[in-house]
Amino acid sequence: MTTGRDGDGKSAGGASYAASGVDVVGLEPGLGSLVQRLAATTAFPRIGRPALPNGFFANVLDLGTGQGLAISTDGVGTKLLVALAMERFDTIGIDLIAMNVNDVLCVGAEPIALVDYIAISTTDRSLLDQFAIGLVEGARQARISIPGGEIAQVRELLRPHPPHGESFDVVATAVGIVPMDRIVIGHDVRPGDVVIGLPSNGIHSNGLTLARRVLVGERGPAAYRERPAALGGASTGEELLRPTRIYVAEVMALLDAGVAVKALAHITGDGLLNLSRIAARDVGFVLDRLPEPEPIFGLLQDASGIDDAEMYTTFNMGVGFCIVVAEEDLEQALGILRPLEPQTMVLGRAVADPERRMALPGPGLTGTGKTFSRSR
Repeated sequence: MTTGRDGDGKSAGGASYAASGVDVVGLEPGLGSLVQRLAATTAFPRIGRPALPNGFFANVLDLGTGQGLAISTDGVGTKLLVALAMERFDTIGIDLIAMNVNDVLCVGAEPIALVDYIAISTTDRSLLDQFAIGLVEGARQARISIPGGEIAQVRELLRPHPPHGESFDVVATAVGIVPMDRIVIGHDVRPGDVVIGLPSNGIHSNGLTLARRVLVGERGPAAYRERPAALGGASTGEELLRPTRIYVAEVMALLDAGVAVKALAHITGDGLLNLSRIAARDVGFVLDRLPEPEPIFGLLQDASGIDDAEMYTTFNMGVGFCIVVAEEDLEQALGILRPLEPQTMVLGRAVADPERRMALPGPGLTGTGKTFSRSR
């Protein structure tokens, strides 16, 4: 069980995620208590006991046949408020699938299916039809089925939102399969191993609370239709709704080819610090070849004075997924990835570090735990 960063935090130089309403650090004590209590449930099943401790992107249930069932759950946060303001719902289903299957990939599993839960305040057929379009497209990209789900009408639980007073929420659970002897959690990452980055598609589905506050504030739905010059013709709402990328094709191509992948990380809330969730001890990372972030991130920073530390803590900053391989496997991995994604980059390397720090020399940041700060 992990926390997302869809809100605000702290920033010495301007707006922050916590100030916007998402206090990830403050949530930790309560989350720790919850996780501690839930740990007792691992002894309950007759079959399918969790093979991993809590804290990875997904867990794996041991089916006792040598095969594991990977499982993860997530939603898309306040990106739904952008969809409501824009009255456009045909990409949200892609986001929902991406946020789940990308996490399942991170334990080396192949996603196979997803079930969804939709809470709605109205019986708007158009909303549901558009949402289904995105679900089908996301399933196609992820190569999964959607064999079931649930819809609940819970008007009393959902606050109405402009322009028409509608509201909804979505969450899903994805499952995948992985041989028990091929689970990937980064336990064998060593100094000198190489970090490969796959590009993001913009803001994805994290940090939307902060982004909305900075770019729209209290100005209402019409502000989402403004077209800042920095976005090259796209409206603010169109840019924020760009769907989260699905990385199934790239990761499965590596695994199917037998590349010895050591670690996989979906770059969501906490940004590149997600890479630090590997099982290996005494290992940190130096990422000294970062991509140029998409224009949306520059627009956010220019509009609000958010400092670099907050930006890299809250947003993906152009990197959507990371893959760690040994130096000797790098060329094979790049040979597989670059035909699928030409913008694949070598970002940096693992280093010996008992403090498990994440160094970003370009922006001059060092990260530990869940936050980046200015390097000394």
